[in-house]
Amino acid sequence: MSVFDNPFDGDADRGEIWEILVRRDLEAFLSADWDATKGDFVEEGFFGIDGQNKNNPDQWVMTFPDLASYRDVWLQAATASAAESDRRAVREPLYAASRLKSIDINGSHAIAHKEIKGAVPKRDGSREILDWQTLYVMRKEDGRWKIASFVGYLPSVMGADGVAPVTAPPAQQHVTAGPYSPVLKVNAEELVVISGQCAIDMSGNIVGETFEEQTRYTLENCARQLTNAGCGLEDVFKVNVYLPDLGDWERFNEIYVDYMRKPYPVRTAIQAGLLPGLLVEIEMWAAKR
Repeated sequence: MSVFDNPFDGDADRGEIWEILVRRDLEAFLSADWDATKGDFVEEGFFGIDGQNKNNPDQWVMTFPDLASYRDVWLQAATASAAESDRRAVREPLYAASRLKSIDINGSHAIAHKEIKGAVPKRDGSREILDWQTLYVMRKEDGRWKIASFVGYLPSVMGADGVAPVTAPPAQQHVTAGPYSPVLKVNAEELVVISGQCAIDMSGNIVGETFEEQTRYTLENCARQLTNAGCGLEDVFKVNVYLPDLGDWERFNEIYVDYMRKPYPVRTAIQAGLLPGLLVEIEMWAAKR
């Protein structure tokens, strides 16, 4: 499965919601074409709350009291993004960064939890870090799902209840250490373990010819397997990485930090022979919230 494939294939309602909140939203944004997505909103009574990347709801703001106000800000952001980044270069990273972690449906209403975590390249050679989440309230009208409201621009980890069930006690680490913790304390009643993942799609084909392409696809496969168990990359506390060539370690770290957040999981890197054509394999342990 590629980052462009609908992960809810076979589930009509959730598949339709994914198409709205991921595919059509991203394609419209990349084209700065509001008309391509405006039909996905309930215009009457729509509103959007801006979390301002704050944990405290007292600091959230009714920035979008109607659909027109949201449209104007959306178009400004899309136009600015087109000026700063090449559409062809950012399309795949944007899809890779966008995950619908859960979709709770009750009759004609639904709540969809979308997480944006990753990075996209800019024309000046730098990268824009993406790290927030949004809760969408969906409503089914005339047999079609639409966005009725949202609470967006929320921090990727929320308050005391949203803190990952791992903590990093004080520990010394050498100055050349990469993005990992030397030690973590885990507090969880349920553990999730995934087997080693590689850049292989559901048809058994290797995806990606470069190390970077395979690393991103492998991390996406890890995220998908964790989602199947009701958790995500933010719940991971232990990672094992297998590389045929440890000379790729720095290249791996540059991509790894786009997906993982602090406190970084403890981690082990092993030079190992992999199946022909594979450049990286990753296994993970997670503490389910």
